[in-house]
Amino acid sequence: MADSTNKLTRILSIDGGGIRGIIPGQIIVTLEEKLKKRTGNKNARIADHFDLIAGTSTGGILTCSYLCPDLKTNRPKFNAQEVVNLYLERGDEIFNIPFRHKIKSVGGLTDEKYPVAELEAALNDYFGDTKLSQLLKPCLITAYDIKRRQGHFFNQMDAAQDEGWNYFVKDVARATSAAPTYFECSEIRSMTGVTYPLIDGGVFVNNPTLCAYAEVHNKFNKTAKEMAILSIGTGFTRKEYDYNSAKDWGLAAWVKPLIDIMMAGVSDVVDYQLRQVYHAVGAPQQYLRINQVLPHDVSPDMDDASPQNLNALRELGTETAQIFNRQLDEFVELIV
Repeated sequence: MADSTNKLTRILSIDGGGIRGIIPGQIIVTLEEKLKKRTGNKNARIADHFDLIAGTSTGGILTCSYLCPDLKTNRPKFNAQEVVNLYLERGDEIFNIPFRHKIKSVGGLTDEKYPVAELEAALNDYFGDTKLSQLLKPCLITAYDIKRRQGHFFNQMDAAQDEGWNYFVKDVARATSAAPTYFECSEIRSMTGVTYPLIDGGVFVNNPTLCAYAEVHNKFNKTAKEMAILSIGTGFTRKEYDYNSAKDWGLAAWVKPLIDIMMAGVSDVVDYQLRQVYHAVGAPQQYLRINQVLPHDVSPDMDDASPQNLNALRELGTETAQIFNRQLDEFVELIV
């Protein structure tokens, strides 16, 4: 699985977070430039230097984008900046509520907040009829099956071996990003005609890094010491909830805080577990987690695609890459 010239199996993992996917996307723009400089190859791409990429929700869309092939050359179709442009150029269309839909859904109370047509159009424009099996490298992309009540993992390796696990990439991206209350549940069909009702993988694994670690460990018998992992979040807040208010909250009042707490808590636990694993094997430098607190001028909302916030997210991604400049340089040395 790893390149024959490199003993480490290289993993990139990207969290969920809606439009905040601009943050890891912009960090990866910097990473790709570092890889070009380090290798002397101006055409270097992220897919060239990772053996497996994992993603949840917006991280799943990013994963599909980095691994999507140009079918004429079998090289990556997009560079890292073109991937970010999906968010910067189409975000305001995807997270737009037509007046009629706003009335029909009572502002998102009786139906999904956003019509799915713009999201599906963007995914179709980017991925066309490319299949999961055609992605350039192994991947692990998460969704949740509401009928079978279990996690659903899209895996390029499984898809290449069995058409029952093969799907159109645009459907994979649609499923992993079907965030409850934001977009309607997806119903996608495998190449063998089996349908799956799927929602955003962030409901159970917003940070998929440990899943990626387990995948490599179990399928390729790799130990932690034989892996180098870069895990990138979409930023977080530490919003405080006042006891005097929270003690009297009912179902309606708890919904948004509970989602925030669950997503942040799950991501933090995964980071804690992996730090402990890598310290235990004496290789802490082989695990790098990048996730910054969102400043006051950046909205924590997963759907704030206003021009001001899009620019603020882009700047935060660039700034975060600068803050982690030394660590990114050291990680590049590990994986090249």
